[in-house]
Amino acid sequence: MATQKSSSPRKHKVLSSAKTFAKNLKATVIPNAELERERLTSLINSMADGVISINENVKIVLSNGAALNILDVNSTLKGRQINTVLHLVDANNQPIDIRDIILNTKTQYVSRDWRIQYSDSSYANLYISIAPVRLGYAQKGSKGYVLLLRDITREKSLEEERNEFISVVSHELRTPIAIAEGNISNAQFIAEKSGDINAVKDALKQAHDQIEFLSGMINDLATLSRAERGKLQVELESINVYELVKQLDHNYTPEAEAKNLTFSTEADSRLELLQSSKLYVREILQNFITNAIKYTESGSVMLSARPKNHGVEFMVSDTGIGISKADQEKIYDKFFRSEDFRTRQNNGTGLGLYVTMKLARLIHAEIDLHSELNKGSTFTIFIPTLQ
Repeated sequence: MATQKSSSPRKHKVLSSAKTFAKNLKATVIPNAELERERLTSLINSMADGVISINENVKIVLSNGAALNILDVNSTLKGRQINTVLHLVDANNQPIDIRDIILNTKTQYVSRDWRIQYSDSSYANLYISIAPVRLGYAQKGSKGYVLLLRDITREKSLEEERNEFISVVSHELRTPIAIAEGNISNAQFIAEKSGDINAVKDALKQAHDQIEFLSGMINDLATLSRAERGKLQVELESINVYELVKQLDHNYTPEAEAKNLTFSTEADSRLELLQSSKLYVREILQNFITNAIKYTESGSVMLSARPKNHGVEFMVSDTGIGISKADQEKIYDKFFRSEDFRTRQNNGTGLGLYVTMKLARLIHAEIDLHSELNKGSTFTIFIPTLQ
């Protein structure tokens, strides 16, 4: 009995120490777990991509600020079904059942082809990654999913522009090259067989016209490349506007007469020297005059210039096919060409007016358009004197 009694205090002391250790361990683990959770939440909130954690019932457990921005919501997402806040459509604008896709995801699933549709009917292209995870440790951890969201609207836009650029340029290059090659071959054949000098001249002229078109397109592409890379510089010169108008009259009268059009110019006698880039001013006016002649089948094209507000106001007017209201909002877009069959009859890359607007912004010019279908167009270009 004495032996048993003497061992009891030691046993009690060991049990007491074990309880104390367990209590201290619990007190240590809980704060550490909470601290790790706070660190994880802080890390997720610092991410530029949207992160959404979902449980196995497809309810949102955790989300960061970037996800709120992408989803365009300003309230907590916790506890909400993912399909009530993430409304997706495919490339054909057909709804995507994101809940069903998530529940059937066994390994990581990635898509760059979906768009999120907002309440105002606008869209944004999304990169979405869906990964199944276990929200806990060992077998007792609950299952769920993590969604990674990224707005790739600009990237998709650049991809589409690149593809459109390749398509347009390859098509526009192919046609004039084929025509020029055909006419040169025809000229060679005529020279060898009949020696009809007039037929040879006609064939060579048609080939020359196509080569000129190619030259103009290459110039547009070169200017566009420099503009996109921010390499264009403004070199100020004193421009004699009266002489510039006179030169343009001399250059474009033959082109207009070849289409039985009247090309006229008018320069106000009060015009003074204009401080701007002579190269860019000339190119802007040339682009508008060229378009006016190209899309006018009968009547006239006119260029006028008059002083206005420490600058010069130019006007290029024509009696051509005109531009519809819908097209007027897009004519300065890259690669835009009207669906009007009369426009499609003429070669073009849809780069001319885009480049023109780039140059206009460089010299702080303002462009205004008034046009009606079948009644012609008037472009008003105000170019200020730069210091």
